[in-house]
Amino acid sequence: MKRYLIERNQQLKQASSTSNSALEKLAGKVQWVESYVVDDKTFCIYLADQESSVYEHAKLSGFPASRVTEVRTVISPMTAV
Repeated sequence: MKRYLIERNQQLKQASSTSNSALEKLAGKVQWVESYVVDDKTFCIYLADQESSVYEHAKLSGFPASRVTEVRTVISPMTAV
């Protein structure tokens, strides 16, 4: 599975249960890892078989994905070791 960062412009009052329902419909093609909430946006990390599955989840859940970017690599403090 590839890792994707999804940028969303949405109000925070929308429930995560809607997202979970959409994930169930996609039968394991997409997994929600976590989301980071900033002032006016939400950045979500998803695992997916392909980018189109992320957009399919966005359509099913009603949470538009303003931008989807594949994560090419992950670095951490341990990268320097």
